[in-house]
Amino acid sequence: MNTTDHRTAVITGLLDLAAFLEANPDVPVPTLPKLLHFATGTDPDMCAEIDAIAHLLGTAIDPGDIGYGHYRTSRTFGPVEYTAVGILAHAKARYDAESSYFGCVEPDPITPAAGLPAHAA
Repeated sequence: MNTTDHRTAVITGLLDLAAFLEANPDVPVPTLPKLLHFATGTDPDMCAEIDAIAHLLGTAIDPGDIGYGHYRTSRTFGPVEYTAVGILAHAKARYDAESSYFGCVEPDPITPAAGLPAHAA
């Protein structure tokens, strides 16, 4: 699927979802709905892409996320948020290092609280 087709499909899906939610008021909606775009490529490529998106959105880069290795901007539309983020190489490396221990530690099993089913039907 090319970029234009994908963009059209996403917009159509969002409009269909909005129409469905409007027609079905008993279906709950998320408290903080968010649409995420993840940039790819090298750190400079991702930063340039996020800078360009920030320009189009009329927003700034979130300085609070840079220390965590996330180069990000966002804009809200009512309670809905559009976020574009690039996860920088040092943050990916840190995550990979932390994840390398996955499966090495076995926590005690968690049992359901008394009277609660083990899973939803």
